[in-house]
Amino acid sequence: MGAESPSRVTAWARAAERAGFASAWIIEDYFQPGAYALAAAAAAVTERLAIGLGVVNPYTRHPALLAMETAALAGIAPGRVVLGLGSSNRRWIEAQMGIPFKAPLGGLRECVEIVRRLLAGERVTFRGEVFTLDDVELEWRPPEAVPVLLGVKGPKALRLAGEIADGVHCAVLASPGHVRRVRQTAGAGRPGFTVLAYVIVAVGHDGQAARAAVRPLIARYLGVLHGQSILVDAGFGPERTRPFREALGEGPPAAHLVDDELIDALAVAGTPEHCRRQLARWADAGLDAPIAVLPPDADMMKQLTLCAETLVPAWRELIDARHR
Repeated sequence: MGAESPSRVTAWARAAERAGFASAWIIEDYFQPGAYALAAAAAAVTERLAIGLGVVNPYTRHPALLAMETAALAGIAPGRVVLGLGSSNRRWIEAQMGIPFKAPLGGLRECVEIVRRLLAGERVTFRGEVFTLDDVELEWRPPEAVPVLLGVKGPKALRLAGEIADGVHCAVLASPGHVRRVRQTAGAGRPGFTVLAYVIVAVGHDGQAARAAVRPLIARYLGVLHGQSILVDAGFGPERTRPFREALGEGPPAAHLVDDELIDALAVAGTPEHCRRQLARWADAGLDAPIAVLPPDADMMKQLTLCAETLVPAWRELIDARHR
């Protein structure tokens, strides 16, 4: 959410609720402001808005601590909390913080079991490959179950999500093609299995300005995710994304290389009419909800208002039509 998020999160949360948004999601990128403090602030000033953690990991917070923090948040916002779990990445966890990054998928499996059992009120003794607990019980547990989504991308991780989670939280630069793969791999035959995605969004009556606003963010993430399957799902192999990785290593992201094809595949940006057409592709692919990721320089309040007026009603109509 950026460096200014601690001072703005309550205002943004109130505005999102007033505008009719269903949820607010807190990204935790190291070493930016922590997700639980921001989520608690947003929860405390709202009444209906679902509060999502998207996503936190069991390495910087032991699963017992994740259960404690999640239970406390669910006490602040009963029935409104969704827990997104992921393994983060080796650079942040092991290289920069010196925390062993052992068995990421096995660690996620163990974490989901531990957190769910603790939130259910069990007294837990657990001996796993990654995590150990001995006679642990939460002093307070939420009366309602907290949904658990996995923030994963690869085939093995998606199969794991289909086995143990309530859904998948797709990363930035997901695409309709990626959503289809998530549905086919993780959600096949699972009624109620939820698929959400962070989607880069910029809407404006000046469509070209809105599209220009998303180019630097798309370029940055193309450099970060170069070569990963999430981009192949959108039709962009390593040969297409290599210039973005090279630019990222040398300085500012190569925003000038982000063409209209990349924008329309990986974002929702342009006039309200164009954005509504783009959203239809995501709905057709099986996405349950897009989570708007706004460009860093965007006017947050203006974008919230425009999205609420033009895109939120359009998305509800698309989902209603899909369920009829």
